[in-house]
Amino acid sequence: MSESPPRSTPEAQAEQRITDILRAADSWSKEAPGALTPAIRAVCIRLAEMVADQRHYLAPLPEPQEGERRAMLALVADRLRSATVTEGLEQHLQALAEMELRSTGSWSTVATAQTEWITTAIRYLETCASRLPAGERPDPYWADDVVAGIIASARALIGIDELHARTEARYSGQFKRVAPEEET
Repeated sequence: MSESPPRSTPEAQAEQRITDILRAADSWSKEAPGALTPAIRAVCIRLAEMVADQRHYLAPLPEPQEGERRAMLALVADRLRSATVTEGLEQHLQALAEMELRSTGSWSTVATAQTEWITTAIRYLETCASRLPAGERPDPYWADDVVAGIIASARALIGIDELHARTEARYSGQFKRVAPEEET
């Protein structure tokens, strides 16, 4: 009988996710002027933190996978707030917080909250880009593309896809939540 490979701990999984998220932030920064790299990294960290905080709204997995997933996602969200990850980005994260881009439970369950935060992240990046000399500014709509890519990357890296998150938000709890298109 063959032995299964040892499972990595939630801590090791969280560290790998953090590394992957920071690599994704660097990747999304490559096509933008270098002066925008810290702003893009801050947006990536904040949006990935929000995605990781969806752990409370996912359908439970069989144990021990559920316990591991919850622990790993909690560690990811906490470590994205840590000084080692946010070093040098404090002013950007503070500016985002002042624009109300901070993690709350409504990110996971309220579609309008997600839209507002996405719009806020786009507006923040556009504001940062507008401070650059005219010849160095990225193309129009670059911030839309960057934020959409960051969210897709964070969800994929953390293991939460859009359909799954919407389904979970709708069916979690005792009662099915009625979608607006189903209301009569």
